[in-house]
Amino acid sequence: MKTLRFRRAAVAVATAAVLPLALTACGDDGKDKASDASSTTPSAGQGPGDAMAMNGPFGAACSAVPKDGSGSFDGMAQDPVATAASNNPVLSTLVAAVKKAGLVDTLNGAQNITVFAPTNDAFAKIPKADLDKVLNDKATLTKILTYHVVGQRLTPAQLANGSFSTLEKGKLTTAGSGADYTVNDSSHVVCGNVTTSNATVYIVDTVLMPK
Repeated sequence: MKTLRFRRAAVAVATAAVLPLALTACGDDGKDKASDASSTTPSAGQGPGDAMAMNGPFGAACSAVPKDGSGSFDGMAQDPVATAASNNPVLSTLVAAVKKAGLVDTLNGAQNITVFAPTNDAFAKIPKADLDKVLNDKATLTKILTYHVVGQRLTPAQLANGSFSTLEKGKLTTAGSGADYTVNDSSHVVCGNVTTSNATVYIVDTVLMPK
C-alpha cells in the first residue's frame, strides 16, 4: 500500500510539473511545431499539411497499402516522398522511373509539394514498347515525372475545381468532391491525401502526360 501511495504521489507531482509547460507551449504563438502537428482541431496558425494529416487517406486503393511497417501510411509519413514511395508496393514502377530520371534527391529535398503518383497498373496501360522507350529517354522521362509534381501541398478541397502549375512548368486541372476526384479529366485518384514528411500524395490510375 505504501508503494502504491508513493507511485500515485509521484504521478501527481509529475503531472503538476508538466501541465504548465504544456499550456505554455500551446500558447507559444505556434512556435512548438510538434504541438501544432498533433492538434486535433485546426487553428489559424496551421498550414494545409496539418489539416490534411487530420483528414487522413481516402479511396478504394488505400486497402492495398500495407497495414504496418515502412510502407504503411504511418511509415510513409516518417520519410520524404521518394523514399516513402519506394516502400509502397503499388508504386514500384514509379520508383524505378524516378531513379532512372535521377529525381530521387530532387523529390526528397523539396518541401511542401504534392505528387500525383501513378500506380503500377497505370504504367501498365502504356504499351510496353512505348514505356521502354520513355524509360530510356531521360529528358522525356524527366518531363513526364515532373509534370506530376505541384509546388504546394494540396488539400482534397482544393482539388474540387483546381488548376495548378507543375514542376515541369505545365498546368494540370482537377475536379471532384468527397472521395471522387479526377486529374486532367482522365486520371482518377484511387488513394488520396497520403502524407509523407515533405509531401502530400494522390495515387492515380493513369499516367499524366504534359502537352
